[in-house]
Formats: sequence, C-alpha cells, structure tokens
Amino acid sequence: MTLVIDVRLRIRDLREDNDLTQQEVAAYLHCDQSLYSKYERGERDLPLDYFIKLGQYYQVSLDYLAGLTDDKTIKGQ
Repeated sequence: MTLVIDVRLRIRDLREDNDLTQQEVAAYLHCDQSLYSKYERGERDLPLDYFIKLGQYYQVSLDYLAGLTDDKTIKGQ
C-alpha cells in the first residue's frame, strides 16, 4: 500500500490550513522553531510523542496524520 501523502507534507498543510506559524506549533510541542522546521522539511523524523500531540492539537486521526487515509475523523468520537 502506498502512502497517500507523507507526514512532512501533512503537518505543513495542517499548520498552514490553521493559519499557524512554525513558531506557534513549536511552542505547543515545547521545541525550537528550527527543529520543527526540520520535521516539516523531512530532515528529521517526527518523534512519536510529537506525532500524537499534533494529532490531538489538530483533532485529526493518526492515520490521517501519517497519510494512510484522507479521512480526518477520529474513530469513536
């Protein structure tokens, strides 16, 4: 199975769709903006705890965040 979209593009698109800066998202994750920028550019792998936090922050399923589906819905909600 091919990924619909990779994580770096998904987190960038979610940030932009929510009119947020990298600095604002980095502050939520308690990391530097320069580090967060590397996640969006694919220069660093997004740690699992940040992955989960971003799913909660944007209120999207982790499958959506990972690019496994285009359905943002969190099952069970």
